[in-house]
Amino acid sequence: MAPSAIRTSKSTKRRPKKAEHGTSVGVAFQRIRDLIVNARLAPGTSIVEGDLCEHLNMSRTPVRGALFLLQREGYVIESRNGSKSRMIVAPMTKEDANELYPIIGRLEGLAGRRAAALPKHERQVLAAKLKLVNDKLAQIARAGDYHGPDIFDLDHEFHHLLLASASGPRLTTLHRAIEPQTERYWRLYASSIIGELLVSVAEHEKIIAALLAGDPDRLERALCTNWENGYKRLARVIEMFGERGSW
Repeated sequence: MAPSAIRTSKSTKRRPKKAEHGTSVGVAFQRIRDLIVNARLAPGTSIVEGDLCEHLNMSRTPVRGALFLLQREGYVIESRNGSKSRMIVAPMTKEDANELYPIIGRLEGLAGRRAAALPKHERQVLAAKLKLVNDKLAQIARAGDYHGPDIFDLDHEFHHLLLASASGPRLTTLHRAIEPQTERYWRLYASSIIGELLVSVAEHEKIIAALLAGDPDRLERALCTNWENGYKRLARVIEMFGERGSW
């Protein structure tokens, strides 16, 4: 980073307080993860630490700490070629998605069980909000006017409305740790999956019906099924177009 063009004496201006190391690592983690989730760092891309430091305007220490956390959570992996090793953005594979989607389904299923136990009036209010979002998805599907990000935002809103209504801090933390990894798949393969959007809309309708009935088993099953079927839809697309970043 270039030194400041303007120097001031200590007596006239104090230097800004340096961020604590832990805070810097958290910021670096979030920003690098966003680059990966939004495919600004594509699957299979080599991680060049110096370039990341320059892009983030951060020192190597927090960036290295963030990469360690990202590797632990599966966003970044170590690739070995003989005696040499390098860090790369994790490829997007069927095997990886097959692990991620059911995990999210189970977590949301647990939240669904809690939502089913809400007072009837709260469930009705929540169901009305879910229906409003799902109706927008149905309208997009029937019109054939597909906008990937719009569809993602609506689907994201549907699931988060239910999650926010009933999940505690631990469940929320677990969900936040895993969900961005599934978002990678949605953003990259969305344009090929949305042809089956009405199928997902119908699955959402079953979720809403189970919520209104206050049936925890049925609601948990409907949420798990939505994610498991989502993986099957994704797997067909990956088989057709190939895995990203895997060679």
